[in-house]
Amino acid sequence: MNARIDSTLGLLREAAALAPAAFSTSFGAEDMVLLDLIRRNRIAIDVFTLDTGRLHEDTYALMQRVEQVYGRCYETFYPDSIALQTLVRERGINGFYASIDNRKACCEVRKVEPLKRALAGRRAWVTGLRSQQAVSRAQLGARARDHALGLEKFNPLHDWTESQVWEYLRSRGVPYNGLHDRHYPSIGCAPCTRAVALGEDVRAGRWWWENAESKECGLHPSQPSTIPIGAAA
Repeated sequence: MNARIDSTLGLLREAAALAPAAFSTSFGAEDMVLLDLIRRNRIAIDVFTLDTGRLHEDTYALMQRVEQVYGRCYETFYPDSIALQTLVRERGINGFYASIDNRKACCEVRKVEPLKRALAGRRAWVTGLRSQQAVSRAQLGARARDHALGLEKFNPLHDWTESQVWEYLRSRGVPYNGLHDRHYPSIGCAPCTRAVALGEDVRAGRWWWENAESKECGLHPSQPSTIPIGAAA
């Protein structure tokens, strides 16, 4: 486990060296590992989150807890109010259930556009993605060029297992979302997230009415070719 942590710290420091760097957190289990590593080791990476306006109350409770434990360590980005009003007027408050197109339009307004604002001017983006999380992430590597956003994308936990994530959290007393204890391995907006049954895929509770191959919100639409660790940007 120590070797895995050292490797992750190495990737975080690579990202920090490409200042300005930012870590996007949704306060899931993986993201709490990275947040703890960044704060514990005083790595110069800014932290931000996206508040879609439809998050679980448990997520808001954890956000408050994070401030108590780590201080005011993250910035929050919100959807553009006019774009959000237009979305709801044209597609309905819960229109995302009606079609994949509606769901992706909702994600675009509530998540993708705020993400672009949060990453504007950055050279490096750190995520908590793991290759075992979903079919769409199977080829995930440690580091890649995100050509759409024009920056380096780092996935320091790409090769971690779920058990290693939880070993880290529990051994260090890191706070985590209470929904994880109620069989929510992947947590997003409340209307689009449910608990999973024993044996189901960890992403089965996200947009459960869609095919597994389409279960991305637009934040991570594809995984570009991996750049070997230590390679020049």
